[in-house]
Amino acid sequence: MERTLANFIRALRMADVRVSTSETLDAFRTAEITGWRDRKALKEALALTLPKSADEKDAFDACFEQFFRFDDFRSEAAEADPQQQDESEQDSSTQAGDGEAGAEGPAQSDGGGGRSSGSDVEELEELIHPGEMSAASSELGQLLMGGDASQLSLAIANAARETRLEEIKVFTQKGLFTRRIMEAMGLAGLQQELEELGASNELPDRRLGTELKRRRDGLREQIRDYVERQFLLHADARGDRLREEMLRKVKLSNVEVRNFRHLRVLVQKMAKQLATAHSRRRKVTKRGQLNVPKMLRRNMRHGGEMVELAWKSTKIDRPKVYAICDVSGSMTTYARFMLMLLYSLEEVLPNVRAFAFSSDLGEVTDLFRREDIDDAIAVTLKDYGGGSTDYGQAFEDFERLAGRALDHRSTLIILGDARNNYGQAQTELLRGFRDRSKRVIWLNPEPVRSWGSGDSEMHRYQAHVHQANVCNSLQHLERVVSGLLRAVS
Repeated sequence: MERTLANFIRALRMADVRVSTSETLDAFRTAEITGWRDRKALKEALALTLPKSADEKDAFDACFEQFFRFDDFRSEAAEADPQQQDESEQDSSTQAGDGEAGAEGPAQSDGGGGRSSGSDVEELEELIHPGEMSAASSELGQLLMGGDASQLSLAIANAARETRLEEIKVFTQKGLFTRRIMEAMGLAGLQQELEELGASNELPDRRLGTELKRRRDGLREQIRDYVERQFLLHADARGDRLREEMLRKVKLSNVEVRNFRHLRVLVQKMAKQLATAHSRRRKVTKRGQLNVPKMLRRNMRHGGEMVELAWKSTKIDRPKVYAICDVSGSMTTYARFMLMLLYSLEEVLPNVRAFAFSSDLGEVTDLFRREDIDDAIAVTLKDYGGGSTDYGQAFEDFERLAGRALDHRSTLIILGDARNNYGQAQTELLRGFRDRSKRVIWLNPEPVRSWGSGDSEMHRYQAHVHQANVCNSLQHLERVVSGLLRAVS
């Protein structure tokens, strides 16, 4: 437990809480007196020992909750509809091994993938349809199929401790530690089991192989998020450049509230750089074609001598940007920073209209122009963030409020995970938006392998937009907005 407390104090220092050597010794003595069983008592005792100001107290509270958090690694099988699970497997099986956690060797290409492609339709339907399934034999396979979230959380925490995750230094080590944790949990045994199941002709074995692959891919994504959160606690981010680089790349959903002030500064700096890059005055030379009529009029005062030149100029229409943001619970952080970036680009994007929804959609443009951006975001989340997500209703409301204003200069940006609670998708409305607009861009924070799984309508919506991108970090968001500005500058 001494090592755990030492790592916690190290995380506090990374959160700008000043902890001296003597205060560290006091913290160890405090922990010996209070013990580790009562979490609340331990927190209150350490709070009297370590933080020394109001800001440090806030940082201590956030760091303690994050460090001593017992993550609930959900069982995807318990949440998703069985038929939708198998549909998502078709996507995830092609996405397995995304390059961050390391290649998994030949085992990823077997396990029934090639066999299914050569089977007839009836055999495929039999494999997809729920039915008898063999029992997992590997240790990790049994853990995944058991569906016990507590046991899975404990196994991940123990594997992270075994691989010394607290020693992570740079963000590029995320994939390395993700791989190490999975290996410590028994990935080799699971891969061997998948090879054996792939070679079997028994339908229950092949069903088990399909399900194990799906759960393995889900586990990898959850461990990657866990590693990101631990990186934010343990990485040496004291340098501003390193902190900014880390915050650009990390998933916004993994950023703690205590880092929001750094993100806001980073968004403002990002907006200033984008505005500078896309609002530069053109050089006087190489202006294109001469404007002869204008040049003749201008030089009449010089007796017809061509002293002053006049060039033809092309008026560049700044785009009209419409932003539709899903502000339901899982999308709150993403919407916050997209709206912040768009409204920080007033110099080059003067015509931004913003809309927010979870069920009913409403326009918040005037709110953002009238109020401070933080206050405007808070009001938006309060007014529109409490309903059950309904994209069909949102598209109907947008058509009524702004559909007729869409034209060849309009760019429509939709930020959302496309999870529609099995409601009406209203794809015909989205197709109409695309036909009337110059560009329709859909930004989805979920990985591609999750598109179309469960209640996600992303595959249907993707067919009716010009561009669909994964966007779950500031780096992704900067790339999309920069591309938008480049297209019109």
